[in-house]
Amino acid sequence: MATFKTISSDDIKTTRTVLNQLVDFIEEDVSGSSTRRKYEVFVTASTDGAGGPGALTSSLYHTVYDQNFSLQTANELFDLTYGVFSGSAEVSKASTGIDTNGKLLFTSRSVMMREKINIYRQFAQTLLGDADARFRAPFSSTVSTDDVDTALFICFKRLFVRDGIKRETFAMRCFQTASAVDSSAGKGNIFNQSAAHPGTGSVIFTDVGAASSIERSQFGGDVGNIVLASNTAETVGLMFYQKGIAILDLKRAIDARQVMSGAIQGVGSVSGKTPISASFAVGGPAGLFVNSASIDDIVSHVATTRFGSGSNTFLTFQNNTKINSTLVFCRATADEFNYSSNPTYTDSQGRIQVLDAGIPDGQKAFSFVTTVGLYDTNEELLATAKLSRPVEKNDEKDLTFRVRLDF
Repeated sequence: MATFKTISSDDIKTTRTVLNQLVDFIEEDVSGSSTRRKYEVFVTASTDGAGGPGALTSSLYHTVYDQNFSLQTANELFDLTYGVFSGSAEVSKASTGIDTNGKLLFTSRSVMMREKINIYRQFAQTLLGDADARFRAPFSSTVSTDDVDTALFICFKRLFVRDGIKRETFAMRCFQTASAVDSSAGKGNIFNQSAAHPGTGSVIFTDVGAASSIERSQFGGDVGNIVLASNTAETVGLMFYQKGIAILDLKRAIDARQVMSGAIQGVGSVSGKTPISASFAVGGPAGLFVNSASIDDIVSHVATTRFGSGSNTFLTFQNNTKINSTLVFCRATADEFNYSSNPTYTDSQGRIQVLDAGIPDGQKAFSFVTTVGLYDTNEELLATAKLSRPVEKNDEKDLTFRVRLDF
């Protein structure tokens, strides 16, 4: 029969530790067409404006994988999507009014504006607690020039974020200037290229300073400002650490004044492609990119031209994994647990089997501890702890075994 000993509250301790894991993402994962999955849910009747063929289709977001997303072994890394604030100059530039049901109306050249607004509202509701709120970078700013009106949302998957992102470990390389148009076969479209063309003017975005200037959102948790590494006074976005969501203001993260040429999906063209020269800036040329391009075109442009296309790391951070532990100290004094419950330990007379009869005054009792069992008050086994090797116990040893339960 096993020997039991009651464990007091003094023998039980609880603790919490945090483990940090380095996570990095490579350029070709975000720029590649086979590693970035689209979900086409937006469809128009036609793209020629006259009921003809060629529907305009688009996703609401893209998911980036660590390998070809058709493989069962592929892991989801993060989602990319784009949103516009409803009260921004971009919306007022394209809007033609509001109908009797309160729905915003837009020109025929504007694509998915209501969807872009709704995406922005969803993130504002989740992170700020108010769908009509506006993101600002820095987070606590009250200045209108810090408004984030054209936002790229990067939502990292739980597999990599775990319990949150560690402050001041986030870093991202971004090309602020898009590459020149390549007129060679299959490479002439700067917005939705079949092959990735990194831009020029590579910079590093980071959340340096976030640990010393902690900001919090009641709904989104801890918030850090994403700044330009070479000039930390220039804020380009926000990082919500517990949610694992990064927000980039595209008007500041990239050169919003650069006029880019190419072709996007749009109305007014039977082929379904509309030539366009536009920029992200509100004061840019006619056919403002943020209004005329679909979410697919905008996300594809950013993914293929702004982060590179090689095997180098473009984004990295450390995550936090919180481990709650219960430590149970099982103490065996010199006079305890020196006997075994194994039936072979005694003979038929109930006497201890002597291994060496030649020892004067007889051999002292001893045992080898191999397992520690934790029982409830009804002596029902709850957990067992196996030792890496047997430990001898006799009346000259006072042992303490620490059992750690992690959850």
